[in-house]
Amino acid sequence: MSLEEYKRGTAFPGIIGRTTDVSKPAWPQPVRAAPGAPNLVFIVLDDTGFGQLGCYGSPISTPHFDALAAGGLLYNNMHTTALCSPSRSCLITGRNHHANAMAGITEIATGYPGYNGNIPFENGFLSEMLLQHGYNTYMVGKWHLVPSEQESAAGPYDRWPLGRGFERFYGFLGGDTSQWYPDLVHDNHQVEPPATPEDGYHLTADLVDKAISFIAGAKQVAPDKPFFLNFCTGATHAPHHVPREWADRYRGRFDGGWDAYREYTFDRQRELGVVPPDARLSRRDPDVPEWAALSADARRLAARMMEVYAGFLTHTDHHIGRLLDFLDQIGELDNTLLMLVSDNGASPEGGVTGTTNELQFFNNAPEPIEDSLRAIDELGGPTTFNHYPWGWTWAGNTPFRRWKRETYRGGVSDPFLVHWPRGITAQGEIRTQYAHLIDVVPTVLDAFGLEPPDTIRGVSQSPLHGVGFAHTFDDSTAATRHHTQYFEMLGHRAIDHDGWRAVCPWPGPSFAEADRPFGTPITADDLGRLDADDWELYHVAEDFAETRDLAAERRDKLNEMIALWYVEAGRYDVLPIDGSGLQRLLAERPQITPAQTRYTLRPDTETLPAAVSPRVLNRPHSVTAEVEIPSGGAEGVLLCQGTNAGGWTFFVADGHLHYAHNYVRRTVHRVASTRTIPEGRHELRFEFEPTGAPDFGNGKGTPGTARLYIDRSPAGEADFPFITPVAFNPGGMTCGANPGSAVVPDYRPPFRFTGTLRTVVVDLSGELTTDAKSEMRMHMARQ
Repeated sequence: MSLEEYKRGTAFPGIIGRTTDVSKPAWPQPVRAAPGAPNLVFIVLDDTGFGQLGCYGSPISTPHFDALAAGGLLYNNMHTTALCSPSRSCLITGRNHHANAMAGITEIATGYPGYNGNIPFENGFLSEMLLQHGYNTYMVGKWHLVPSEQESAAGPYDRWPLGRGFERFYGFLGGDTSQWYPDLVHDNHQVEPPATPEDGYHLTADLVDKAISFIAGAKQVAPDKPFFLNFCTGATHAPHHVPREWADRYRGRFDGGWDAYREYTFDRQRELGVVPPDARLSRRDPDVPEWAALSADARRLAARMMEVYAGFLTHTDHHIGRLLDFLDQIGELDNTLLMLVSDNGASPEGGVTGTTNELQFFNNAPEPIEDSLRAIDELGGPTTFNHYPWGWTWAGNTPFRRWKRETYRGGVSDPFLVHWPRGITAQGEIRTQYAHLIDVVPTVLDAFGLEPPDTIRGVSQSPLHGVGFAHTFDDSTAATRHHTQYFEMLGHRAIDHDGWRAVCPWPGPSFAEADRPFGTPITADDLGRLDADDWELYHVAEDFAETRDLAAERRDKLNEMIALWYVEAGRYDVLPIDGSGLQRLLAERPQITPAQTRYTLRPDTETLPAAVSPRVLNRPHSVTAEVEIPSGGAEGVLLCQGTNAGGWTFFVADGHLHYAHNYVRRTVHRVASTRTIPEGRHELRFEFEPTGAPDFGNGKGTPGTARLYIDRSPAGEADFPFITPVAFNPGGMTCGANPGSAVVPDYRPPFRFTGTLRTVVVDLSGELTTDAKSEMRMHMARQ
């Protein structure tokens, strides 16, 4: 006899008697997908520009991405928000980023509805929607959709992936991480990488392995159950980490410089039909130096940085190819709707010269080119945290102007591929219809024959803002249904409407042409001047790359576009317009607990994320460990923060107590005890007393005296001429071990303390001194 089932919420259809022999059972019906329901895979690249994939004209080899384009559709008119977290919120909810409270990354959240960084539960995630239709849901890779102060073991967890409809998660919560020593979370808890770089470990390969294991594990039990995989690489965001052999494939390929790259890519784009035949290449960026004007050493260094980036992208393509091969092997690729996109244009966070260590950039401590050249063979490896120069950023967004964080097309127009052999007849075709990331959720629902839910877990849902473009899959001539789209990012504004585009840059069309620095607040007076004089107008239906400003000759059209921007701004919580950086970073935000000046840490607990770690820089502080040294002695880390890119560590080695401060990988300041630590129970203490003021402009934190104590008796002292001024990135703090890369080369990680470590207390006193401008640059670079 077959089981009788009934839908949840309906009456029990069986019979309930006094005993089971006169009763009839029935079962609540499990949530099952429709027979043959397709799978869904999002592949979200990070900081990958319009002109960086092979199928978009780039000289960089991306054969698996190119194969998706050849077997599916390439869209040349997809738009993002110009920044990471806001774009990802649009992709997963189908709502505009301000309506998602994601005006920027959560590190710069402010107390306005469009800016507070907490995505409303009324704006359901696609993962939550598909769960209601019997899908397995997997999130693998970068998240960055939770306020940074909520990333610790204290939670709350309701905005982590498992709180927003994903059944499994493996990846990192923040904006970036080392590809060699990543900060990893598995479901709702921290984990260490399964191997080391010496063993061949790399994050991209690990993420692909985990995605395959999630899918394979479920298919063993439920082979017909569809899945949604949101696969978000750390690539190609900085640090540009890749095995050397992948970078070496490009030896000499970029010696011609960024202008040559742009011209080659633009010619290929016209040849492939990625841009219209009448398209013109955008102007030369005034912030980018002439390649020929660089010294031979500067050209050699810049070329190598691009070789590393290209190898990183090709390496990423290779490992995503393994995921595609797996789907093909299990017979699921043809029935998988796969969409590949980047979250914004190529990134300018490497600065005008690029860097071997982003931490130097964040701390206003750029290294001389001589130092960079000494590390040229290490670029991409575990000892660097590298990023390329602005010239390659500009070239990576060919044919457009500008880059990430700005609402010119270089910031908001990105690669987008669609592949679904069972659902789309067309193959190898280009689609020119206008689209935005908010259109992806309604497109998926339309393609799968599903309706957006009225409620999710009892919460009434807001309407979707996007419109579907599934009707374009097999009709290249179909009209776009997305007619109007606003943009705003850090005060930089734009609006698209039926082939016209208006842009109001802030603080200017380029840094060289601005009369004020990036991150300057916009006052009411500024806004009046901007709206009167600074909007630009482009007829992008005929001027693909924004090369002819028609503002002066079509003021009537421009006024119409400006008015429309304000209509959209009012509708989607864009106001108040905020161009500031410093003020947003310093804005007081709700905390889980009141401010602390004393932290008690214990070994064998999770690493504290930087956002919730004690802030010890530029202030007097102490670190006190309660230990027990066994017979024969002990060694290991008591407390550390940061990585080999920069940080500090308090440890025991060779029977002595040590403290070492790694200043942006350039120098290490040390103090060691003058006597050994005897057996038994002891209090081991480090104190730092500032002796001067920090010099943020020259990249130096406060000088000070470092002192060691054993059982409150002085045991060592040294004067540090300066310390790290702003922050460590990565900046996690760990008690009892040094996971990942060693902060200093004095020991091999994880160098766990071998005695008994009871507690470590960090005590903060005095006024905290910070350089908020530099911290702002760091947070913006991490998204």
